[in-house]
Amino acid sequence: MLDMKRIPLAAWIGLIFTALFLFAALFAPLIAPYGLGQVVGDVWEPMSSKFWLGTDNLGRDLLSRMIYGAQTTIFIAVLATALSFSLGSILGFTAAVAGGWFDTTMSRFVDLLMSIPTLIFALVVLSVLPSTLVTLILVMGILDSTRVYRLSRAIAADINVMDFVEAAKLRGEGRGWIIFREILPNALSPLVSELGLRFIYAVLFLSALSFLGLGVQPPQADWGGMVKENKDGIVFGIAAALIPAAAIAALAISVNLVADWVLNRTTDLKGGRGNG
Repeated sequence: MLDMKRIPLAAWIGLIFTALFLFAALFAPLIAPYGLGQVVGDVWEPMSSKFWLGTDNLGRDLLSRMIYGAQTTIFIAVLATALSFSLGSILGFTAAVAGGWFDTTMSRFVDLLMSIPTLIFALVVLSVLPSTLVTLILVMGILDSTRVYRLSRAIAADINVMDFVEAAKLRGEGRGWIIFREILPNALSPLVSELGLRFIYAVLFLSALSFLGLGVQPPQADWGGMVKENKDGIVFGIAAALIPAAAIAALAISVNLVADWVLNRTTDLKGGRGNG
């Protein structure tokens, strides 16, 4: 059972900030003071009681844009991460268990994809395909699955030669049983840590694509696009571009703190079972 008193301070900070971001993403239409594209004031108005974070380059409420941006950024990053983990881990486990031509073919194909700089490859693909959320999620998820594949295959290859897996093979269990009942439960600890890192990478990757104009398209809001929209204000001392940049950093750090705590906790639990 989880002891709340034993949660370290860093994990508490990560949990609180992550929960706040998730709350904003889930209930954005209910808590945002104004509409997504509603012009409510002059350009780059300062912070005030009416506009807590000021206004952006078009006179829209920056707080409302930040809340809707959290929804878009987290939604896309979560789906892209789920796709990359589902695809990468299943293919990685299967390659390690099956071996032979399937393992060789998959590994060389993944090496080919990883040899191309990810950002350049995504820019080329997104410049050709229509800029929709589905396309963006698919491109991000497939490109990121190569990293998950390499990790999953390496972990599964080590577990696959252990005695309990050999015993399952001798019992006549199929590949599906070995992958999901023998390998997956014993590979969760490193995969949980990697899940947090992949989510952070998805947020940063999406923000970079939006900043370059090939990510989330207007009138939708995401934090990377908001940095691009308001970057000219930095010259005049306007902080409108720094606020979404700070939100990206805060989300990345908070999720990383939670992922580290979960990894340490699962490792300690396994160690406690083994010593018992």
